Amino acid sequence: MLCLFFSPFKHREKNLTVVTVFFLLGFQASKGLGTLLFYLFLLVYCGTICGNLLIITLVSTSKNLNNPMYFFISQLSIGDILLTTNIVPKMLQLFLYNGKTITFIGCFTQLYLFSSSETFECLLLAVMSYDRYVAICNPLRYASIMTRTCCMKLAFISWSLGFSVSVPTTVVTALLTFCGPNIIDHFFCDMNPLLGIACSDTIIVYLEITLLGVPIIVIPTIIIIASYAKIIVAILRIPSNTGRQKAFSTCSSHLTVVSIFYWTMFSVYVFPAKGQSSTISKMISLLYTVFTPFINPIIYSFKNQKIIEAVKKIIFM
Repeated sequence: MLCLFFSPFKHREKNLTVVTVFFLLGFQASKGLGTLLFYLFLLVYCGTICGNLLIITLVSTSKNLNNPMYFFISQLSIGDILLTTNIVPKMLQLFLYNGKTITFIGCFTQLYLFSSSETFECLLLAVMSYDRYVAICNPLRYASIMTRTCCMKLAFISWSLGFSVSVPTTVVTALLTFCGPNIIDHFFCDMNPLLGIACSDTIIVYLEITLLGVPIIVIPTIIIIASYAKIIVAILRIPSNTGRQKAFSTCSSHLTVVSIFYWTMFSVYVFPAKGQSSTISKMISLLYTVFTPFINPIIYSFKNQKIIEAVKKIIFM
C-alpha cells in the first residue's frame, strides 16, 4: 500500500505521493441545521471579540482598573481572542460546507497556536491564583510584591513559555508519516485526532507530550490548589460575614473561570470518559475553544462594580 507523507512541500517522486491537505469533518449536519449553527457561532464569535476587546480597552484606559488583577484579566482576554480567532473562522466554514479541507501548513499552524494559547492560559490562571493569594493573605505587602514590573515579568514568562513549549511537539507531529485517510474527525487540528490517523510510530510524540505537557499541567494545578487552600483558610479566619463575603468576591470570578477551564481540559485530554465518542469529545472541546472565551468577560464583569462603572463612563461620556 502506498504511504502518504504529509508535507508542506508540493512535489512528486517515484513511489511517493505527497498529500498537502487534511479534511476536517466538523459536525455532520443537514444544510438547514448547518446554516443555523453558522449564524449562532458567528454571533458567539462576534460577542467574544467585542467582549474581550472591551475588557482590554477598559483596563488600558481606566484609572480605576489600574491594578494587577485587571492587568492579568486583560492578558487573559488577549489569549481568548487568539484562541477563538484561531479556531472559529475555519469552524464556520465547516458548518456551511459540512466539512472543509485545510492545508498542511494551515493545520499545523492551527495546532501550534491552539497549544500555545492553551498553555499560556494554563500558566496565567496559576499566576492569577497567586495574585489573589497575595491580595487576601498578605494584603499589607500586596503593593510591594505585585509591582508593575513583577506583573509584566509574570505575563512575559507565561507568554514565552506558552509559545516555546508547543514548538517541539508541533514539529515532531508534523514530521510523522500518514498513510491512511487524511480525514480528521474534529472541527480543528487537535493533537489526538492527528495522532489517530498517523501510521508511523508516535511514541516520540507521546514522550514529548509527557515530558513537556505534564509539568505545564501539574505545576500550575499545584499552585492553584495551594493558593486557594490558603485563601480559604484566611477567609474562614475573618470574624464578620460581610468581611468573608467581600474577600471571597474578589476571587470568585477567577475560581469560576479556573473550574470551567480545567474541567473541560481534563475531560478531553487527561481523564476522558471511558468509551467517550468523538461527538462528545467535540462537544466538550467547543466549551473551552468557543464558549469559555465568550463567557470569561461576562464572568469577570458580573457584579464587578469597577468594571460596570468604567463601562458607564464610556457609554455616557
